[in-house]
Amino acid sequence: MNSNLVTRPRTRRELLQLGSGIVGTTLLSGLLPFGLGGSVTSQQSQSGQQAQSGGAQIQGAPISQDRVAQMRAQAAAIPVQTQKLRDNIYMLSGPGGNMVVLTGADGKVLVDSSFAGAVPKINAALAAIDNKPLNLLINTHWHFDHTDGNDAFHSGGAAIMAHENCRKRLSTPQEIAAFQMHFDAAPVGAWPRTTFNDKFTLYYNREQIDLAYIQPAHTDGDIYVRYQKGNVLHCGDVLFNGIYPFIDPSSGGNINGMIEGSAQCLTQADAETKIVPGHGPLGDKAALSSYHDMLVTVRDRVQKQKNAGKSLPEVVAAKPTADLDAQWGKGNVTGDFFTTLVYSTL
Repeated sequence: MNSNLVTRPRTRRELLQLGSGIVGTTLLSGLLPFGLGGSVTSQQSQSGQQAQSGGAQIQGAPISQDRVAQMRAQAAAIPVQTQKLRDNIYMLSGPGGNMVVLTGADGKVLVDSSFAGAVPKINAALAAIDNKPLNLLINTHWHFDHTDGNDAFHSGGAAIMAHENCRKRLSTPQEIAAFQMHFDAAPVGAWPRTTFNDKFTLYYNREQIDLAYIQPAHTDGDIYVRYQKGNVLHCGDVLFNGIYPFIDPSSGGNINGMIEGSAQCLTQADAETKIVPGHGPLGDKAALSSYHDMLVTVRDRVQKQKNAGKSLPEVVAAKPTADLDAQWGKGNVTGDFFTTLVYSTL
C-alpha cells in the first residue's frame, strides 16, 4: 500500500465529487469484467475513506470475501467469446481480462486465466478450437481478473510463468487501496514456477513468443507478449482500448509508467499488428497511438495544475478531461476518477 496515505472518514458527497462512479456499476474496471458489480448504498459510501496529502487517492468501500465469491459466480455466467486472430492464434474475451491462446503440435499456450468461476467456460472454448492440451499459462500481471484461474489450470497440467514481481504479489497478501480490497496469498498452485526479470523468449508451435517487462505502469509486474510470426501483441492492462484505464498505485502503478509502457508497446507494432488490450476490443497500432496520446494529454494537464499548487479536489473540479470524456469515458473509469489516479501518481 502507499505509505503516504493518511485517511479520514469520507462522506457520500465527497465520493461522488471526487470519484464519480468508481464504486458504482463496477468496482474497478481493471479488476472486473465490464458489466459486473452492484450499486453502492449510502451506508457503504459513508464507510469509505479518502486519502489526503501529496499521495492522495480515492478509496472505496471495503470488499468482503462474500463479494469476491460473488464476482467469481458472476464471471461464471458470462459467455467466453472466441475471435480468430491468425491461423493458430485466438483471442478469448468476456469475463476478466482478454486472453490469447496459441495452439499447435506443441500444445496450447494461454495468456492470462480470468476468474476461477470462468474456467469451465474457458476450457470449453479451448476445446472448441482443437483437442491440444494446455501446457503453458502466462500472466501479464497479478490482478485477480487475470490470475484467479491459475490454480485450476495448473491442476489441469499447465505450467505458469510471469514476471518475478507477479509471483511475489501472488505469493503474498496484497491490497488495492483505491478500493480497500484485500487479497490473501494465492494458492501455491497459482504461483508462477518460471519467472524472468527483463526479457524471455519461448518457441512454441513454430512461433517465437517474446515476453518483455514493462517498467511499473498498471502494476510493477506488467509484461507484453509478442507473437513474432503471427504479428500479434498482447499489452495486458497497460492498454485499455478506447477507455480510461485503471492504475493501481498500491502495486507500484503510475501514470508516467503507463505512458512509457504504451510507448514501449508501440515499438513492437506495425500497421498490420493485431493488438490485444487487457480490456476493451481488439485494437491496432492507430488505436494504441491514440490511447498513448490521451494519456500524455491528461498527464500534462493535471501536472500543470498540481505544480501550480492546486489540491486534488480543485483539479478534479476543473475537469481536465472534459473534452475527452465523450470518447474515453465510456468504460467504468470516469474522467473524474482517472484524474484522481493521475494526480495521485504524479
